[in-house]
Order: sequence, then structure tokens, then C-alpha cells
Amino acid sequence: MTQIFGASSTTEDVLSGVSLKGKRVLVTGVSAGLGVETARALAAHGAHVVGAARNLTKAQSATTQVRADAERGGGTFELVALDLADLSSARACADQLNATGLPFDLVIANAGVMATPFGHTKDGFETQFGTNHLGHFVLVNRIAGLLRTGARLVNVSSAGHRFADVDLKDPNFDHTPYDPFIAYGRSKTANILFAVAFDARRRARGVRATAVHPGVILTELTRYMPAGGVEAMVARINEQAAADGKPPFQFKTIPQGAATSVWAGVVAEADAVGGHYCEDCHVSPVVPDDQAIDLVSEGVRAYALDPVHAEALWAKSEEMVGEKFS
Repeated sequence: MTQIFGASSTTEDVLSGVSLKGKRVLVTGVSAGLGVETARALAAHGAHVVGAARNLTKAQSATTQVRADAERGGGTFELVALDLADLSSARACADQLNATGLPFDLVIANAGVMATPFGHTKDGFETQFGTNHLGHFVLVNRIAGLLRTGARLVNVSSAGHRFADVDLKDPNFDHTPYDPFIAYGRSKTANILFAVAFDARRRARGVRATAVHPGVILTELTRYMPAGGVEAMVARINEQAAADGKPPFQFKTIPQGAATSVWAGVVAEADAVGGHYCEDCHVSPVVPDDQAIDLVSEGVRAYALDPVHAEALWAKSEEMVGEKFS
């Protein structure tokens, strides 16, 4: 990590001078937003990118620029079907990828939903935990054998993990009043803990895993927020910023938001990011669970990096999906 990047760095900044020719990458959630830009940047620098999406028609339209930049940069791009809210789809996607026998150098688990109304996936899991965590848990573990030595897993999490730790006793809100952002927080904490446990299992053979917060970006992820919800959130943030003598909040652009995934996946040193949580193209400091923290300040909660907690989530996840993974 000889060059220093930060919150304003873009995917092109991070990948300047980097050739990814011969590298093969899987990116989930390529029908909009960060997933599209992540795939575009990697393919533009020569990578062979497999993009996964639930709606292939939408993804085909959204990735026109991805294919154009791939052709110019010497990369390739293809689509595969994946509905993370349906474990049969996650398993079918894994089967399709395994059938090719083609290895991966990088998997970016980018797809997700935020603050959805209360509901369940096809398999009966709370929507956000089931989609954001369990769908990826099954997919990634089923294709783990395709990860080359030196490969990486990047789980796209969020500062929203601070809303809540995982609840292993009531993951589906069967006994807890549902709150869309508490549910989102649980799922984003799960993304980090999954990376911690996966890294612990795979690093001996040179495969590392990390989790990232892309920043606050206006994408389709906000579609379930009530009218005026984003504006109200920004107003609260700016009120606190003014009281603290800080400048007003600014949204990241999509290329800035995708930069940390790309940085953690191909630019950062593996030992620096493996088993950690990153934001703004650097490893985040750990903030004790009892210390106050606001939505836009840096830091990861200690509970999200606890290896014992990560193992407990792994065991619970195996129980919920009915599969064991080494």
C-alpha cells in the first residue's frame, strides 16, 4: 500500500496503473449502483468479470458500459442468475460456477437490500438477514473450492452495522418487534462476522476475507426509505456536524463508493485487510461497544470483529440453511 487513498478516491484512482489481465472475479448485485461500477472498473482493467443478478434483463441493460469498457480494456463480462432471497437460486448459481471449473481470484459479495418492510425470503428467513447474509453465506461457501491461492473475499457491509449486533436467538424477529434499521444492522454485522470466520478458515492456504463500508451513496438501496427520510437523515447529521464545528456532510459518488471494495480486493496488502473491516480505502479503527459513535464517523464496533462471535454466527447460519461448511 505505497499510495494513500481516502474518502474521495474513485475506482479509477485506486486502479491507476493496475493490470488485472488473467484475473477472474465474481461480483454480486450488478443490476444497479455499486455493483455495476465495481464490475466496470475491474473489467476495464482487464479482469474477466462474472456478474450475478436476480433480474438479468435489468442487469443486461445496466451493464452496457461494463461490456464496452471491458472490450476496450481487454477484460470480459458475463452474467449469471442469482436471487439471494432464494437459497435454491444461490445453490443453482454455485452449481453453475462449479461446473465450469474456472477459478476465481476475487469474490465481491456486493448485493443487498436495506430497511425493507417486514417480510421473509422464500426459505422463511427475515428478508434482510436472509438476503444480505444467508444467501451469500451459501453461495460463497459452495464455491470456496474455486478460490485460488491468493484469492480474496470482500463482503460489502455498512456503517449501519452499528445499528445492531446479530441476534442468534431470534434472527427472524419471531419474538422481537421488527425495526427495519435494526434488521439492516443485524445483517450488516453478519456480513463482517462472516468475513472474519471465513478468513480464519482459509488464510492458511492463502485465501483472505475482509468486509468494507462503501460510504453513504444515493443508490437504489434507499428505495424502501420513507419519503423525505434521506433528507431528514442528512439534516440530523449536519446539525450535529455544525455543533461539532465540522463541515457539512457530502454524499459519495458511485465511483467513490465502489473504490473501497476494489482497493480491498486487489490493491491493499492481504495481511493488512484480512479479517478486518475497511472504509475510505483503509482499515478502520475499532470502536468499543460502549463508546458513542455517529453514522458518518469512522470505526467498526468491536462485536462485529469478535472471532468467537463470528464462529457462533457461522454455526447458527449452518443450522438455518441446513448445510455444513468447513
